[in-house]
Amino acid sequence: MSAAANGDVTDIRGTLVSCRDDPFLTDPQRAFVHEPDGLVVCRGGTIEAVGPYASLKPSLPPHAVIADYSGCLIAPGFIDTHVHYVQTGMIGSQGRQLLDWLQRYTYPAELAFADPDVARKTAKLFCAELLRNGTTTALVFCSVHPQSVDALFEEAERHNMRLVAGKVLMDRNAPDGLRDTAQSGYDQSSALIAKWHGRGRARYAITPRFAGTSTPEQLAAAGALWRAHPDVHVQTHIAENRDEVAWMAELFPARSDYLDIYEHYGLVGRRTMLAHGIWLNESELCRCHQSGAALSHCPTSNFFLGSGLFGLRNAKSPRRPVAVGLGTDIGAGTSLSLLVTMGAAYQVSQLRSEPVDAIEAFFLATLGGARALALDDKIGSLAAGREADMVVLDPAATPLLAFRNARAQSIEDTLGVLMTLGDDRAVRATYVAGRIAHERAPVDR
Repeated sequence: MSAAANGDVTDIRGTLVSCRDDPFLTDPQRAFVHEPDGLVVCRGGTIEAVGPYASLKPSLPPHAVIADYSGCLIAPGFIDTHVHYVQTGMIGSQGRQLLDWLQRYTYPAELAFADPDVARKTAKLFCAELLRNGTTTALVFCSVHPQSVDALFEEAERHNMRLVAGKVLMDRNAPDGLRDTAQSGYDQSSALIAKWHGRGRARYAITPRFAGTSTPEQLAAAGALWRAHPDVHVQTHIAENRDEVAWMAELFPARSDYLDIYEHYGLVGRRTMLAHGIWLNESELCRCHQSGAALSHCPTSNFFLGSGLFGLRNAKSPRRPVAVGLGTDIGAGTSLSLLVTMGAAYQVSQLRSEPVDAIEAFFLATLGGARALALDDKIGSLAAGREADMVVLDPAATPLLAFRNARAQSIEDTLGVLMTLGDDRAVRATYVAGRIAHERAPVDR
């Protein structure tokens, strides 16, 4: 029976793959879990049991309907730790590096979100595309307009998705129509927190775009807002581009480095997500480790804008490991697929002569992202008590995938092929809180 025929199916069979620890810091064989014929039992949107099919099948009710994905991989839902839904319509805008690209493409695109209808239509497409790509949680930048936040959370609520998002704070160095003020940004964000944070699966993120587009007064207000609501998240950008780093030094001459700007205003700590971080120095990485702030590695965006090659293995160094997740960073990023993003992260690591393997990349897209968001008690792994967000990956989704994976020698090899050749076509199904949210027709084998 197809899972699509019964939206209440909560028992799912297939090859289980999940991480229970960080393979950068522990034995990968201990960190990674592989069950060739497994079963995930879900009740009330939560995983109740996980294990070998033969062991768990007898415990099911006599007439239980099992969604059988034999031949496919069942994994925790993918987690995108940095993406701009309001830039969905400008993917592939070429010919500039970061600061010029913002002026030429990004700001004009975001001006359109003053129109609630534009926000609603884009949010609908964006959430559908996340699910098509197996992404069940994302940390999202909206625009400066409060209605852009409402539109996204309303659509995510319709799907029961766990999204973290926030209104951009930006009161200088931006066009008319995209600037708020320190006070209005505080007030609007505070109202959005009251409306959305903790409503269903929604969580709020205080969102200064980056230090260059916020005055000291606005950054101070953002820090005060976090002190008033310490359980929300903070997201911003840091050290993406060398010209950007130099500009921040000019704007904030009293601060010792880029991270110190955010530290000074009380914006660095657990649940802070700093996007990119390519050009952070050793002191900044040490302070991220000490504070619990996380980095989002956005390789397709960094390729597209020519920003640089993120030192993933250096960031994850056991001497002072920093929490790192993967971000698609649409619209500078070129795909909403975390499989594509994993493949790009591998390419960056090869260019730095510090290759990551498939299990390490898979960790970043699942449990690593959950830890970076401080949500690993809820998502990121296939384990009893976790929320039942899952992606079903088909290793034979295309003729080339099937041809190559017929030669796979191990589960690690299969994951490596999926992150090299896979995209949304490899996503057989996506489950959100134990219910199917996306499914494509099976491929004839």
